[in-house]
Amino acid sequence: MYLIEKLNEDIHGILLSLGYDEPVQVSVSNKPELGDYQYNGCMTIAGKNHINPRELAEKIVSELSQIADYTNINIAGPGFINISFNDDVLVDYMNVIHSDFEKNIYKVTDKTIFLDYGGANIAKELHVGHLRSANIGEALKRLLNSCGYKTISDVHLGDWGRPMGLVMLEIKHRMPDLPYFDPDYSGEYPKESPVSVEDLAEIYPFSSAKAKEDENYLNEAREITTKLQQGDKGYTALWRHIVKTSCDDIKRVYDLFNTSFDLWEGESDADKLIPEMVDYLEKNNYTEISDGAEVIFVNEPTDKREIPPFMVKKSDGGVLYDTTELATLYSRVKRFKVDEIWYLTDNRQELHFVQAFRCAYKTKIVPKDLKLIHLGFGTMNGPDGRPFKTRDGSVMSLISLYELVYDECLKKIGDNVSDEEKPELAKTVAVAAIKFADLLPNRASDYIFDPVKFSDTTGKTGPYLLYNTVRIKSIFSKAKSANISYDKYYKITNKTERDIILHLINLTDVLKRAIDAKILNEICEYIFKLTNLYNTFYADSHILNEKDYKTQSSWLVMSDIVLKTNEFILNLLGINIPDKM
Repeated sequence: MYLIEKLNEDIHGILLSLGYDEPVQVSVSNKPELGDYQYNGCMTIAGKNHINPRELAEKIVSELSQIADYTNINIAGPGFINISFNDDVLVDYMNVIHSDFEKNIYKVTDKTIFLDYGGANIAKELHVGHLRSANIGEALKRLLNSCGYKTISDVHLGDWGRPMGLVMLEIKHRMPDLPYFDPDYSGEYPKESPVSVEDLAEIYPFSSAKAKEDENYLNEAREITTKLQQGDKGYTALWRHIVKTSCDDIKRVYDLFNTSFDLWEGESDADKLIPEMVDYLEKNNYTEISDGAEVIFVNEPTDKREIPPFMVKKSDGGVLYDTTELATLYSRVKRFKVDEIWYLTDNRQELHFVQAFRCAYKTKIVPKDLKLIHLGFGTMNGPDGRPFKTRDGSVMSLISLYELVYDECLKKIGDNVSDEEKPELAKTVAVAAIKFADLLPNRASDYIFDPVKFSDTTGKTGPYLLYNTVRIKSIFSKAKSANISYDKYYKITNKTERDIILHLINLTDVLKRAIDAKILNEICEYIFKLTNLYNTFYADSHILNEKDYKTQSSWLVMSDIVLKTNEFILNLLGINIPDKM
């Protein structure tokens, strides 16, 4: 049992014996000189039961004092209880987690979470706007998996609709003799794509801009989109080439950022279920006609803002992104048994998900006990406070951002690394710099990205964490070379050491809070504080030259647990650790 959990249960048991069945959650003391932890529940209980909070606190303290695990139990103010752990308890716990590190990890079983993140669009380069969805989604997935949850992740590609029509139209204009555009063609279509990733990166913005200026061009793209959605064999064959070419490049970029998915499905997969779903909606009288369109009203009497109706079909019979979103949910509920579905997109899509979720519950496509959760996030901005862009004002591609940080990291690699090893090391450090900077702010907040600052090995950065984690690893390499052995944790020798132990045992609570709030910033703050504490200890303690065996063994055991904790969290954040820096 985790130490904090045991403390919570001990206080809860005392409260039960006094006649109060109230939940207990101790917190890290904001006044460490008074104790390690504090319990602030006496005021709440006293208010509910019209009793004196100080008197209740005195009764709790009296009972807690009988338990040998705790020391320095005292009351501050009207009833705040401060408690410290006995050093023998901390020593024992260090040996428990040294023998089995998993015993310091929060665990939950029998719960499955579906995560929808990524949101890449076919035929378009991944840009900086895709970064947070990938980073936050991947880290949340790893966090859930580490704590015992089962997960299913889906990239949810934007691979359908008018953008595909625009791209194929432009290919048709440039290469009209391709067999895909010949309605009478009966042979096999080419196995190789007629366009490359580089072609698509140029074609999509060109065709999109042209459609805004040329109504005839836009109408022609609409016709092609309709033919594709109706199963035209030529356009379908070309579409498959475009999807594969684009997906290969998208996977390459996601792999660079250590992001992966169980499913590579897109809007096209849901499209085939739309007729079945619409039939279900119409037969059960969920839809209404409004201004010629088929809609479902999802506004509620308590709304403090206007919630527009959910659009099922346009007045011309066409379907929209809303319809595809609902069909995606329709498909997922039919195919997977999950407890919750989490959607990772930026905050600007919040209204879309309010509409979609209300519609899904109202139409019983999603059962009431399945939670649908939109996890919105802020934007990554440049020094001017606006969304990060290139010098010419266009949206920066994710690869361009990576290359910007890579160049900064390459400059800072010292002469202790050979020229042959520098590129791979710079790659690892650059990814760490980007990911940690992206996960450190509160999920809902915008933040300023500074390539120079975040690639530094000092300060609150990914490279700083990597540098210090590699340094701890080197301690064990040197210990092995010097035949220095260690077997257990014997004793606490100084205050910094005790602070590190207390911070280590807080990990379970940090992980639980991160899952409950669906955030990563507290985990980032946790590893940064742990690394700082260890740096202070390292500067004051000559581990490999220590003459007292029990002290040296204790220091090496603690160092090993800190290293394992850093490795665990960095892996959770999707950050690889190099062998040297």
